[in-house]
Amino acid sequence: MARLKTSFTCQNCAASYSQWNGKCENCGEWNSIVEELTGGGIGAGPKSVKAGGYGAKLVSLAGKSEDAIRIKCGIDELDRVTGGGFVKGSAILVGGDPGIGKSTLLLQGAAKLADKGHRVIYVSGEEAIAQVRLRAKRLGVEKSAVELAAETNVETILATLEQNQQADLIVIDSIQTLWTDRVDSAPGSVTQVRTSAQAMTKYAKKTGATVVLVGHVTKDGQIAGPRVVEHMVDAVLYFEGDASHTFRILRGVKNRYGATDEIGVFEMTQLGLKEVKNPSALFLDQRDEGAAGSAVFAGMEGTRPLLIEIQALVSPSPLGTPRRAVVGWDGARLAMILAVLESRCGVKIGANDIYLNVAGGLKISEPAADLAVAAALISSLTGAPLPSEAVYFGEISLSGGVRPVVHSSIRVREAAKLGFKQAHTGKGAKEALSKGAQKSLTVHQFSSLGELAGRIAASKNSRWQKHKIYPSNTISEPKEQQFLQKNLNVWLWIAPRAWILHKLRVNDF
Repeated sequence: MARLKTSFTCQNCAASYSQWNGKCENCGEWNSIVEELTGGGIGAGPKSVKAGGYGAKLVSLAGKSEDAIRIKCGIDELDRVTGGGFVKGSAILVGGDPGIGKSTLLLQGAAKLADKGHRVIYVSGEEAIAQVRLRAKRLGVEKSAVELAAETNVETILATLEQNQQADLIVIDSIQTLWTDRVDSAPGSVTQVRTSAQAMTKYAKKTGATVVLVGHVTKDGQIAGPRVVEHMVDAVLYFEGDASHTFRILRGVKNRYGATDEIGVFEMTQLGLKEVKNPSALFLDQRDEGAAGSAVFAGMEGTRPLLIEIQALVSPSPLGTPRRAVVGWDGARLAMILAVLESRCGVKIGANDIYLNVAGGLKISEPAADLAVAAALISSLTGAPLPSEAVYFGEISLSGGVRPVVHSSIRVREAAKLGFKQAHTGKGAKEALSKGAQKSLTVHQFSSLGELAGRIAASKNSRWQKHKIYPSNTISEPKEQQFLQKNLNVWLWIAPRAWILHKLRVNDF
């Protein structure tokens, strides 16, 4: 009898070793390496094909191709992220934090499809059928013709699917609960997750049914076994959100049949997830227009324009190393903006504690937010509120210049639709002026960040204007500024020492 081959696999990162180790050298996790069988399994490698067997059929690349057949579930935000609906024969992985609403969203989408006459099967490996029915009753979809099953064995699930009429959509909740007889390891391990996902993906390709796999995330915010599952499926969707906010964002990370930068916005209510048709209005609903340090950023998420509030707070630091706290943006990019303000614009801001927050729990990654972040920082430093009817977008270079960004016309049109009167961006955005500019909106263009700093400093509510202290490249009275700064520093050094000497002399007498 041939000896079974085994390997030692890390259950956290799927790294493989020839012998057992107490610590995984790849991810640093302790006691996560388990011995597993490497032979056979569903979808085994070349050894499953005997010598002299039939090979694969070769076809020409220039052959006739067919467009992907899609089925829309009726939830517009979900259809947007998937690229226009579920593609038949595709496998989709949906990940997110526990309790974020993955099962709720998929149950609502399954009910919508069932109401349209499609055959939908919902396989739950974590909850009993009675629990799924209770959730459906709470969501108001208990009368939908969704077929339920509570099973975790892959062979049993595949046998059940093959015995019945072919389904259009199959939801597996969740992939971590599945296990197969072909693998000798515990459910939820890397090998079980990989083998189970491969079996369900193979079934989707063979039958043309759409298979949706629900995946939990680890403590690092990643889907368990991501590197061994993501390459098998056709689309990977992350469900993001914060427990302190009612907003939920469905973001496409991978999509073979659509864009990978689309998002869908939902609001969690007592009756389930509700679509947000106009996210910009919802994100700006509770904005404090009269507060310093608040700027509205005209951003893009895929093909959708979004207006988002960026909040900044600059306060004197009592520490030798000032604090930097960033929520929803890149901390390294904030450090770059601060360096440009210090070196190119003469704005002395680095010695302060700086807090930056993207309102609404949204995460921004595009560099077009540079100008809005800089405007919010300068506004908080000077105490001058920015105009409530203005939006900001533009990329800042290391030389202090402001560069235009793509889709300027779409950003400007979205701002005009929501009643904004001004748009601040970099020079050279001719597209915004020719296509996006509205009669009710004025576009202000800046070639350097210093021009924007000077405009904010010249505001009548600015501390710089009241005390006549300006950034170095926008100074109207440089001698007076140098005199104030020099004498202020001297006085701050002398005053406490003079007071201590005075007290000592009084006590002596």
